[in-house]
Amino acid sequence: MSTNGLPCSPRGEQNAAPSPGPQSIRSALAVFAVPNYRRFVSGQSISLIGSWAETVALALLVIQLTHSATVLGLVMGTRYLPVLLGTAYAGVIVDRHDKRRMLMLSSSVLGVTSLSIGASVLAHTIALWQIFVSAAIFGATTCLDNPARMALIPELVGRAMLRQAVTTNSILANVGRAVGPAIAAALIHTFGLGWCFVFNAFSFALVVVALLALNTDALRPSAAVARARRQLRDGLAVARGNREILGPLVMMVFVGTLTYEFETSLPIFAEQTLRGGIDAYSWLTTSFGVGSIAAGLLLIRWPQTGLAQMIYAAGGFGVAMALLTASPTLAAAIAAAGLVGAASIGFLTTGNATIQLAAPPQMRGRVTALWTTAFVGSTPVGAVLIGMVAHSYGGRAALGIGIAGCCAATCAGLLIHRTLPESPQGQSASGG
Repeated sequence: MSTNGLPCSPRGEQNAAPSPGPQSIRSALAVFAVPNYRRFVSGQSISLIGSWAETVALALLVIQLTHSATVLGLVMGTRYLPVLLGTAYAGVIVDRHDKRRMLMLSSSVLGVTSLSIGASVLAHTIALWQIFVSAAIFGATTCLDNPARMALIPELVGRAMLRQAVTTNSILANVGRAVGPAIAAALIHTFGLGWCFVFNAFSFALVVVALLALNTDALRPSAAVARARRQLRDGLAVARGNREILGPLVMMVFVGTLTYEFETSLPIFAEQTLRGGIDAYSWLTTSFGVGSIAAGLLLIRWPQTGLAQMIYAAGGFGVAMALLTASPTLAAAIAAAGLVGAASIGFLTTGNATIQLAAPPQMRGRVTALWTTAFVGSTPVGAVLIGMVAHSYGGRAALGIGIAGCCAATCAGLLIHRTLPESPQGQSASGG
């Protein structure tokens, strides 16, 4: 142990099982040999592209209707307020029910919601109240969708390939971040904003098809948890007592609230600070995605888990955010956005894999729900705060708040690493 409370090497924790070394490409991609995983990610990949296309379109639609960064922040806050309020209990529901069927239901609701907004935009009847209603429906459905999707991954591949599966999923999410804005720009320039929502609705239909195609006999489901009292409290108690769960959760609260509000900060930074318009926002989000993919490909060969690795990742995230915030030109911002994307996937995949490996199987839904609450549920506070800062001080100041979020996360992680003892689950998560 080094004098700063962290292990001398970023590769693993003291007293943990040895961290895995670099894997061959064949070994790293072995997860794709699992038929159910291939079917699952085929639907998810297209859906993620559609979701990012809609995210770009939604931000631009709100700005076009209102010309207000504050309203944009309120819309994003409304979109994620149900996640903050309901996801923790939704994790209990996920642990009690079939995750595949739950995802089919949530994907259907999200698809219908996107289709209705797209139809209103194309018919030129869209009103701000419709955007707020659809945002609330999106948030309520996401409460179940996110933890169910995360908890289904171990059932598809088993524990042995969980690191690779989680990392690959994060890469695919950022493929969506890279490709989605480009598709959004093409659809907007060629057909109009409304078709981004229609495209997303179609992508959700493909998710349902992929879920129907899963071979249920090959799944490795954890036993459904019977209804009982104190199940949410039990999940919270497990998180409090395990630093490999508590540390990532606390760190994500800071990063999720203050840093990961790019849906609010980047459009303002691109259009008003850099004065680059729709294309600038698309270029920034595309660069973010490209950087994420590049980092993700490295993480497949060098999978990282454990609280110590998250602390290093948070520090790198803060440095990348500082470079983006200080970018004087669009070209510099595009380059810096790639570094931010690389740092963000390191932080996200390390935290995601750490808590999933540390969580008891029968509580995986509750633990992943807490992760969703920390990441996505913090948006109602963060989006409104960042929107107000952007409205009053500009997009550069809004991104600067994200630097503070990374610094706070790093300090919180160090404190928990020093004060909480390592648990047996923590050793497993940190090492092999």
